[in-house]
Amino acid sequence: MVDSWANLGVDLHLDLGRSGVRKGLTDALRDAVRGGRLTPGTRLPSSRSLAADLGIARNTVADAYADLVAEGWLTARQGSGTRVAERTVPAPKTPRPAPRRAAKVTYDLHPGSPDVSSFPRTEWAKATRRALLAAPHDAFDYGDPRGRLELRTALADYLSRARGVHAEPDRIVITAGFVGALQLLARVLRTRGATSVAVESYGLAHHWQHLTDEGLAIPPLPLDGLGTRTEALGAEGALLITPAHQFPLGNPLAPARRAQAVDWARRTGGVILEDDYDGEFRYDRQAVGALQGLDPDRVVYCGTASKSLAPALRIGWLVLPADLAAQVAEAKGVSDWQSSAVDQLALADFLTSGAYDHHVRGMRLKYRRRRDEFVAALAARAPHVRVSGIAAGLHAVLDLPPGTEQSVLRAAAWRGVHVQGLGFFRHPEATTPPRDGLVVGYGTPPDHAWAGALEALCGVLS
Repeated sequence: MVDSWANLGVDLHLDLGRSGVRKGLTDALRDAVRGGRLTPGTRLPSSRSLAADLGIARNTVADAYADLVAEGWLTARQGSGTRVAERTVPAPKTPRPAPRRAAKVTYDLHPGSPDVSSFPRTEWAKATRRALLAAPHDAFDYGDPRGRLELRTALADYLSRARGVHAEPDRIVITAGFVGALQLLARVLRTRGATSVAVESYGLAHHWQHLTDEGLAIPPLPLDGLGTRTEALGAEGALLITPAHQFPLGNPLAPARRAQAVDWARRTGGVILEDDYDGEFRYDRQAVGALQGLDPDRVVYCGTASKSLAPALRIGWLVLPADLAAQVAEAKGVSDWQSSAVDQLALADFLTSGAYDHHVRGMRLKYRRRRDEFVAALAARAPHVRVSGIAAGLHAVLDLPPGTEQSVLRAAAWRGVHVQGLGFFRHPEATTPPRDGLVVGYGTPPDHAWAGALEALCGVLS
């Protein structure tokens, strides 16, 4: 009679050595228990199943088990099978050093994240169910490295309507968020002969790192009250920029500077990489249209669902000039092929059903309300602090007196408030004079923690 699945115990890898089958099996089992591979209470395979696995006689296994039971390594009880005996594990002679404790974070106000507790789980589940039921069989194959056509078609319609992007499904590539997009673009730019990508004086170091990993230099452009000084562009092969809402300073790029950037790209053959990371969230002014709308043949539009829905989806998109689309798709096919087809289909349904617009409108109202509470609280509790970059997005910049940034950060950490200093985002070679300040993500905390986080931050600043 064959053992049922309940009687087979765990799978074991045992090296029986060359000292005889029974002794080799006994030694291997003893070493596995002594070394911790078999923990106390673990049920071993029956003698029949282990003998079959090892290709030896059942009696040999039964005898080895009996020897180890006699030595106290195993126990055998009727109806319970053979198990590793309970035993006291001696403490190591040299105690391990206690791990260092990180500063406790009670209130998370770091920039760059939405309120993930507001992810529309119910509507997303409905969209996923609809997408799965309607999906063709080929959706579960490897598919097109550009991504599912359903999502590319839905995005082309949405981006044209909501962001003024000139988009066609065949010129869209779905990526694993913005980082996946930037890695692809850096690889393709290097292949096309680019040696440098101009960047802004303030930005994210890990974005710059992805460019330098491909051997690209990253000279920073100066900035002033009108934004990045695009007239300073020279022989760079590309420009990485956040024109609608500069990260982290929060200002839009002035119209004249936008035109200068496009003129540079046309004149030199350069490529503009437009990071539209939070384009849906505008409060006190008309939404700034995508730079890509000025010249779709010279600007790569980069967007994601990370701020509007959740970073965990890892879905981003590139709207590419025609001469770049095929190269980027080929590079993606070589590296990571595609993002999850199921999530792509769900997002396509979310867009076409109107659920995405509904969610974004609701979050826009919520973040604007938080922004207003944030500004009012600082005006009452810390009127000496100037707030900027608040007409859009999910974060604000608080200007501090020169030389005080680090002391304020230490005070915030002591109170369990996680914020970042403006200096963290400054390019190490920037010529723009440094500013002391905090970058505060007022969109990050869940609703239940928002009031406490705001109170704690005001306590630091006042």
